[in-house]
Amino acid sequence: MTGSERHDATDAVDRGGVKPRRPLVVITGPDRGGWLAWFFTALAVRRAGGRAVHIRPSHPCHHCRFDALIVGGGADVDPSLYGDFEGPGVSDIQAAERRWSQRIFGYAFYPILWLLRRMFQSHGGTLDKERDRLEKALINRALDEHKPVLGICRGMQLINVVLGGTLNRNLDGFYVETPQARSLLPVKHVTLKPGTRLASVFDREDLWVNALHDQSVNKLGTGLRVAACEATGVVQAIEAVQGWSVGVQWHPEYLPQKETQQRLFRALVRAAAEGMEEERA
Repeated sequence: MTGSERHDATDAVDRGGVKPRRPLVVITGPDRGGWLAWFFTALAVRRAGGRAVHIRPSHPCHHCRFDALIVGGGADVDPSLYGDFEGPGVSDIQAAERRWSQRIFGYAFYPILWLLRRMFQSHGGTLDKERDRLEKALINRALDEHKPVLGICRGMQLINVVLGGTLNRNLDGFYVETPQARSLLPVKHVTLKPGTRLASVFDREDLWVNALHDQSVNKLGTGLRVAACEATGVVQAIEAVQGWSVGVQWHPEYLPQKETQQRLFRALVRAAAEGMEEERA
């Protein structure tokens, strides 16, 4: 995405010279926990020019109209939805980003964020079948209505499953030589695939990202392609070949200081605004 394309969706003006409403972005989450992820994701959406609404199993809002969908992180996807498939691999975890500015920010911000997540975040190892059902329906609806979709961590995995893909339920085989990196800090190095939508959004070949996941994409769903990988072969991002559907294995909402990560939310809101323009035309 070029500099001229990074403006907020609210900058768009219709033919009558009146600013349209800001795109409404649905953000999913669990009934218990997940409030910290909701706060940071909603903040990122607002910074990008959108409006955010929280949907969860106890407040499904089945008939709510929306312009874009974000499927957040949290509990593991129910394995009965795809079967138990695991894949081996080799590992070579890269060193953490060590710029002094990131170290200072990390020392001040991430211990607080870690504590808040421990207090309020849902636990990843617990299944949440009601949330699975709700989010499956929302993903299918968004795809049918050609609405932009962003999946974060579990959200990326569920998008893949909804489209017929499978997951690696255990990543031990990918980390033979060194332990699996797990941190709120951007400690994992991922490489973006040339020619993908994400490579265009981030306008670079690689990224340093955080890592909180215990599972990963195995077999790709129909119409999806790999957009980023780490050196071990673990898939770190996927995207639709046609349409605007993207999944990332990391948590961009927990990297608010990273301008590069904010581009992802800007791209989502921009795609939603463009869809609104097409509906009005």
